[in-house]
Amino acid sequence: MTARPDAPNEPGRDIRVLLADDQELVRRGFAALLASEPGVEVVGEAVDGAQAVSETRRSRPDVVLMDIRMPRMDGLDATRVICGDERLATTKVLVLTTFALDDYVYEALRAGASGFLLKDSPPRLLLEAIAAAADGDVLISPAMTTRLVAELVRRPTSRPGRPSPLDVLSEREREVLAEVARGKTNAEIGESLFMSPLTAKTHVSRIMSKLDARDRAQLVIFGYETGLVSPGE
Repeated sequence: MTARPDAPNEPGRDIRVLLADDQELVRRGFAALLASEPGVEVVGEAVDGAQAVSETRRSRPDVVLMDIRMPRMDGLDATRVICGDERLATTKVLVLTTFALDDYVYEALRAGASGFLLKDSPPRLLLEAIAAAADGDVLISPAMTTRLVAELVRRPTSRPGRPSPLDVLSEREREVLAEVARGKTNAEIGESLFMSPLTAKTHVSRIMSKLDARDRAQLVIFGYETGLVSPGE
């Protein structure tokens, strides 16, 4: 499996969004909100996970707003299919749900989602999450961050006697990965590690390639699962 490129949204181009939710009123509400936002274009809608996959393949959006609980195919399975499709490498999935359950948060990010928000999040936070996902970053609802970190620590993937996934990284790359896992931007990483934001971005791209990670959300998972960073640092 080849690594997916870090491809932020092109400057000056509208962010193309697909809405996937089985409730028509919810879709209409999101569509109305996004229609009033300059730089965002709704390119399609889906009423279940299977249609979300087919519509994503048809319209190639930058971001899919994905509900979790939907008929035929739920949002988690649809996210796995979309994020596992090399033809959709530049499409990001932002999961929206009414339920702040630990397993949903963890599994959505493991499936390749680039963010996770509750449906009752403020509109501005939703718009920020869409912009972050389109740029290859991750935004998780503040109300869910503590739960996510606790879940990541509870489910370490490294086992005694097995090589760590981090063995492929240089010492400098491990330092950068730790900063990514702490939620820092490229500019903040550069300031912390005394490098330019462009150099930090280059390191992040190399780390993603070496770890076969789709985006920064999966780098956060690597950082906590391997014990590179710990809660409260």
